[in-house]
Amino acid sequence: MMKKLILLSLVFLTIFSCGDEVKFNTPAFQGDRENQLWRASGFTASIGANGFLTITGTKNAESVKLTVPSVIESTFIVGDIDIIEAQYIDALGTTYSTNNKPDESVSIYPELGEVTIEEIDVVNNTFTGTFRFLAFDAAGLNSVGFTNGIFFKVPLVSGEFPTNPITCFDVETEAEIALLAYEATFASDLDFVNSDAYLAACNAYSNALINQRTYCGDANGALQSIIDDLGDCQISCEIAEANVVEANSQYATATIGNYIDKCAQYLLYLQEQIDICGDVDGSIQAEIEGLNCSDTDGDSIPDVFEDFNGNGDLEDDDIDSDGVPNYLDDDDDGDGVLTQYESKDENGNPMDTDGDGDVDYLDNDDDGDGILTIDENADPNGDGNSDDALDTDGDGVPDYLQPN
Repeated sequence: MMKKLILLSLVFLTIFSCGDEVKFNTPAFQGDRENQLWRASGFTASIGANGFLTITGTKNAESVKLTVPSVIESTFIVGDIDIIEAQYIDALGTTYSTNNKPDESVSIYPELGEVTIEEIDVVNNTFTGTFRFLAFDAAGLNSVGFTNGIFFKVPLVSGEFPTNPITCFDVETEAEIALLAYEATFASDLDFVNSDAYLAACNAYSNALINQRTYCGDANGALQSIIDDLGDCQISCEIAEANVVEANSQYATATIGNYIDKCAQYLLYLQEQIDICGDVDGSIQAEIEGLNCSDTDGDSIPDVFEDFNGNGDLEDDDIDSDGVPNYLDDDDDGDGVLTQYESKDENGNPMDTDGDGDVDYLDNDDDGDGILTIDENADPNGDGNSDDALDTDGDGVPDYLQPN
């Protein structure tokens, strides 16, 4: 604290270029404007509803306004981030702002300045600190610079001190959390990188980095470099291709019970690959058009599994010889029990009750007792659902599935 007081005393006793000796016994706001002393006749501080602090000095029709995003003792960089701004309005009403970038004919580099809040007196509601900046007009061709700027015990005239003002530590912590969430979307143990989850987490991370840059500064540009590398937060072509490889692997090993889902999944990632990587030779689109993810008759057996002779023609497969090909027949074996209600395991794959090699939905005598299923009262109400099947001995196993 003593070191800070000594430093402030030395600053406040500095001799400015105009030759005036500066002695601050009362509130003040001044600085060198283009090497000439500019001293405000009026000065105020205000805190907005968003927690931003604005310190303003006025001299006749001229004014200088300094805006920073948090009511804390810290140094804020101006000229790089729009919400941190130093502004000068001259006597003719022309506005010069650090948010106006210089025309390329003037400079190709951002002109950075600083606003430092050195002391916040919460008892007397005043602010003390320093500033320097170079601001441009809207065209970016003309500029006004302030150096050696000092504001001393400028009073707060509107707004209230926030209970928990945002600090650099706060936003650094938020950025670290956002990074972990972002990295989790493409962790090595995931089968797929979900593009929507990746997009959301990446944008959240990018916004957290922007906040970190705002409240902590980014002198070496490292944070901005990470933000730039994130780009539009779309997954890369390499990730899209890896998704397709995994989806194809799962599709190729799909069973009757999960085929529809695996086929749709493969289709999804193929289309995503086109959207992200393109399809110069049309091979990906051809693969899409060659997929058949359908279950036309809605019997829980995908069409591709109803081509029993394997010739690629679904029209010439008719297990029960009723004249309706299997892919259009919701009772493939003609036993009176709809295919979708025939026995399945927990994964939705057809089961073989009598162990004769024919799964129940293709077997018209499911229990192999020599009595056709249709003759064992498997569906008394005739709706195709065997939930009401006759169970003569009441043991919980319907007659059509019980050989004895």
